[in-house]
Amino acid sequence: MQSMYQELVPHQKNPFSWNQIWNAEYDKTGSTAFHSYYKNMYLRDANYKKFGFNKFYTLDSKPAITHQDRTDNSPYVNDAASYQNIIDQLNTEEHPQFLQLVTMQNHMTYDNWYFNNQFNQANVTENLNDYERGQINTYAKGVSITDQATIDFLNQLNAMDKPITVIFYGDHLPSSYQTAAEDKNNTLALHQTDYFIWSNQASASAEVKLDASATAYTSPNYFMEMAAEHMNAKVSPYLAFLTQARTDIPSFERLVLGAGGFTTDTSTTYLDRNGNTVKRKNLSKQAKNTLNDYELIQYDMTAGKGYLTGTDFFKMKQTTGSHSTNVHRVQHKSNTE
Repeated sequence: MQSMYQELVPHQKNPFSWNQIWNAEYDKTGSTAFHSYYKNMYLRDANYKKFGFNKFYTLDSKPAITHQDRTDNSPYVNDAASYQNIIDQLNTEEHPQFLQLVTMQNHMTYDNWYFNNQFNQANVTENLNDYERGQINTYAKGVSITDQATIDFLNQLNAMDKPITVIFYGDHLPSSYQTAAEDKNNTLALHQTDYFIWSNQASASAEVKLDASATAYTSPNYFMEMAAEHMNAKVSPYLAFLTQARTDIPSFERLVLGAGGFTTDTSTTYLDRNGNTVKRKNLSKQAKNTLNDYELIQYDMTAGKGYLTGTDFFKMKQTTGSHSTNVHRVQHKSNTE
């Protein structure tokens, strides 16, 4: 399967997503999604409805996302504007919310958008043609702008008197690194991006940091479980399972070889907590058992009868104020995938 958004989700009756935990307690105002591009690509509009987001704001939604500022000649909404849409939404509700944001500022292609780009003079990497160097320089400038916008965003969240937790991550480095991508030994490095889980000062989990030795390498399927640990929150049976899974299999993902794009290769890369690759046959017995359980869960959720949907496997115990934290999930896009 090459694109789950296009090939799987449209055919699922009840696809599970984490925002549904907030929906269960706060109904239609429990979760809102923002994407700083158009709603039709990857069937986003239909899929977000299936996930249970009551509102999904894009450039072409009605109403559209409010803040759409660009930087210099960039065709994409900048991150500062994307973050401001979240700030506005946080101020619309008194109760906790799950907010999903996908940014676009550093998406391909990178056509020398920015004025006074200091990286044009700073990049002295050898063996790059002018086109690739220019692409990388534009991307580097965009990341620099993102850094400042993210600092400003977190400072605004820190000034709010409601608890907020942010899960921030990028999908992968852009396909502009064509020279590096020619070497298969770079495939893993080209799919390793920074992430953080952070809580503002109004949160009980402010300043909390998870064990670095257990979180240096991970994969996005574990982010909500890690956020729950970070917040010392109650968990569902599914989150409890993911806690065990992350212990046994710290990180795994299907990687795309070369410079991005879709592939029919369905092989999976497994990493230990130190970032070393581990072949599936060399996983521990415990890890293999956990992986088998994970595959059974996945099968039931995708191609099976959906038995788990009729159980409490995904549910949180409903008590007043049990989801008292606003969770904001940011996916920082850098390419087409």
